Amino acid sequence: MNTRLEQFLAAENITQSQFADTLGVAGSSISHLLGGRNKPSYDFIESLARCYPDLNLEWLITGRGSMYKKAQNSQNFAEGTLFGPENEVQNKSTTLNKKAQSPKGQRSISKVVVFYTDGTFEELSREG
Repeated sequence: MNTRLEQFLAAENITQSQFADTLGVAGSSISHLLGGRNKPSYDFIESLARCYPDLNLEWLITGRGSMYKKAQNSQNFAEGTLFGPENEVQNKSTTLNKKAQSPKGQRSISKVVVFYTDGTFEELSREG
């Protein structure tokens, strides 16, 4: 697990110290985990899940799967199928707040949820 934890820190481009601060643990705790001297506690894993909701804990613990969770919608977004050119999100006050005219039977976007790496999120929804 210590190798995967190092890979995660590298992927997030954060130092051991920044990681410790985010989780609210002592820097030495992270050093001991990375060095293989200690195993992670339940509280440590719980803090990870809370602070890094996109981290796939199964990957971290067992090595199975990918580093980050992949939701179907995020895959569609990455592939460009969630938003077409006519539904492109530019900012909260423009595209999402305008009433879109869509042909009968076609779907349009009503809400977008943005998840940030600090564990917070923001809902952007169409008014009306």
